[in-house]
Amino acid sequence: MNDLASTFLSADYSAHPLNVPALLLGLCLSFLSGNVIAWTYMATHRGLSYSRSFVNSLVVIPMIVTVVMMVLNNNLVTAFGLMAVFAVVRFRNILRDTLDTSYVLCVLAVGMACGTQRFSLAVIATATLALAMFYLWFTGFGSRHRYDVIVNLHWARPMSEALALNQVLRRHSRSMQMANQRNAEGMAGSDLSYRLLLRDPARADELVNELRALTGVSRVSSLKAEEESEL
Repeated sequence: MNDLASTFLSADYSAHPLNVPALLLGLCLSFLSGNVIAWTYMATHRGLSYSRSFVNSLVVIPMIVTVVMMVLNNNLVTAFGLMAVFAVVRFRNILRDTLDTSYVLCVLAVGMACGTQRFSLAVIATATLALAMFYLWFTGFGSRHRYDVIVNLHWARPMSEALALNQVLRRHSRSMQMANQRNAEGMAGSDLSYRLLLRDPARADELVNELRALTGVSRVSSLKAEEESEL
């Protein structure tokens, strides 16, 4: 067993031997740092557009950069080679998902490690990054569920008279946020959009019926929000 371990750790034919403890420490620290940054982003994000893939990438990309820096190891030729390969991949494919880009960076970093004969680094990086990806998938890391439904409606009366509307919404919801308000084209009043965390999600239809019964309310529709995602 000791011979097998020593053979694996010595499977590095580059000019600079791999420092395995430093690699593992760097991967663990970058993973933890990425988690802290991702949690901070989740706690402070207040926009309407939220992407779980982006949050996952905040955890994975620091680990990828750690592997890339270990592969480069102050080698200018390898650095230019990595940039050239990524430029070719980026030119041929338009990646709209941030996590897809992270996977591409993963395989590029591992491929560069193999190409520069840093085989121990390639194996350790592959195993560690795969475990991190499975962790993010299995735990549903980055998903948020702050609202149950999105309610859209047209309010034909002045906003100063919206007390009755707000009372109905607050009676059915524990949390309420007006997501959008705009003047209706060719009509008096405003088109309103609310995000609601319901007290009882099973009574969503009852909320819609009460809204339709209000004077000044029309075109009521609701959209179930499973989790916040890119809008």
